[in-house]
Amino acid sequence: MKAGLKFAVIGAGSSYTPELIEGILQRQESLPVRELWLVDIPAGAKKLEIITGLTRRMAQAAGANLEIHATMDRPEAIRDADFVITQFRVGGLDAREKDERIPLKYGIIGQETTGPGGFCKAMRTIPVLMEICRDIEALSPNAWLINFTNPSGINTEAVLNYTKVRSIGLCNIPLCMKRDLARLLDVDPKRIDADFVGLNHMSFVPAVYLDGEDILPRVLELYRQDDPALHEKLEAISDIVWPDSFLDGMGMLTSPYHRYFYANRMMLEQEKADLAGPGCRAMQVRKVEHELFEIYADQAVHTKPKQLEQRGGACYSEAAISLIDAIYNDRKEVHTVNLKNRGAIADLDYDAVIEANALIGRRGAVPLTLGKMPRHVAGLIHAVKTYEQLTVQAAVERSYEGALMALMSSPFLDDFATAKAMLDEMIAAHPDYLGDLH
Repeated sequence: MKAGLKFAVIGAGSSYTPELIEGILQRQESLPVRELWLVDIPAGAKKLEIITGLTRRMAQAAGANLEIHATMDRPEAIRDADFVITQFRVGGLDAREKDERIPLKYGIIGQETTGPGGFCKAMRTIPVLMEICRDIEALSPNAWLINFTNPSGINTEAVLNYTKVRSIGLCNIPLCMKRDLARLLDVDPKRIDADFVGLNHMSFVPAVYLDGEDILPRVLELYRQDDPALHEKLEAISDIVWPDSFLDGMGMLTSPYHRYFYANRMMLEQEKADLAGPGCRAMQVRKVEHELFEIYADQAVHTKPKQLEQRGGACYSEAAISLIDAIYNDRKEVHTVNLKNRGAIADLDYDAVIEANALIGRRGAVPLTLGKMPRHVAGLIHAVKTYEQLTVQAAVERSYEGALMALMSSPFLDDFATAKAMLDEMIAAHPDYLGDLH
């Protein structure tokens, strides 16, 4: 019998890794992790070395009996693992910068998970995920794959519909949204719950509960107040303040990513201004990461730095490790995850991957029934899901024509010539990753 759990973290050179480590160390009693394998590729060797050093210092400070392995040998890390966590970025921040800059040349939003940028990232990422899944199928068929790699919903769609791997996709936004609501109401986060319906980075909140009572009207009234301090508490719900007419018509809370769909022109102009000023998001993140790794390399540091929240890592640890805890300990808790629809949303495909509340236990994720989508958002969700499904198919088949049709199906595209020119430029910009499209 195994003495404890084996975790493999793929993409462990990520600046997010200390979040995971903190979560593992905080749950030593309920999650008996004995082997932690930190995996990366040769290009990330230096970052992996720094992360490994910090991980060992954090474990020592916590008094944890934890075997820590750093390796480039992914199959060895996956062999007999209980949980595999994916959090990698194919091509690194240089690739992300291209994903964000190229669409802007064509007057289209450039963003790493949404629109053409997210499409390009998915086309690079899915083949690597398929390789990882083949390793899991061969070397650890009973393992759970917890995917944090963006675009999380599209990647989870690929894993669940093209492999036999047991997997759940995860994003920290829903948990952060609930935390923001607790801050807004000045209550313990444990008293707050919410319904989520839709897709990853496109989930709507039709109900907010305080001690089991739906208080969404109260939340919307608070949201309407012209109070900058109040809106600062709602960063994970919206980065912009929606007008009353939008709130009245929507009747739901939205995620920050809805601004790319419902305030597209404003966000396009903002991205253009950023590119001319502080730079696109990838350029800004590169600076934050440089500062983070200088902190991580400090031998006196043995806790997760506060600065990691600037990288977008808030709630990451809690979302991932609490999910794993719920699976391992069969807690039958409700978590918001990416999983197969299975009829939870009546007007979406049975096998389509959605983002919704689910009961989590040893069986994995069982979605909670939501019924039909509100009519005024159903069309957009259908369009985005069609684009995601076509993107997955094109990525798996490595089809140029499939990729072109997937890109054309994005709500951001309305011109075939533009889509083709953009796709060809993306292929030229990423020859090592997209050059095999045929």
